[in-house]
Amino acid sequence: MVAPILAGVAVAAAAYASKYGIEAWQAFKARPPRPKFRKFYEGGFQAAMTRREAALILGVRESVAAEKVKEAHRRVMVANHPDAGGSHYLASKINEAKDMMLGKSKSSGFPF
Repeated sequence: MVAPILAGVAVAAAAYASKYGIEAWQAFKARPPRPKFRKFYEGGFQAAMTRREAALILGVRESVAAEKVKEAHRRVMVANHPDAGGSHYLASKINEAKDMMLGKSKSSGFPF
């Protein structure tokens, strides 16, 4: 007499667990997609390069050692060098960022 009651309770528990499992899966699938990589700075270049912008371009902190700046510059330039199909404008901005971070910045009117 107890066995059929226990079987009914087990079936009911399994049904409720399945229902909540399906609802949780649908909520998981319906959530907005998250980027798997870090989010990059969205925006153009400023008229005059600042130390903050230079750090964003090179992907380092504003207060970083010169060695780290040189490593970051090398890494970014390999990916954006004009000889490898990169943009001359971006390469000049990367070089300007390195100069700014190393304290060699010159304020010229040169557009590139």
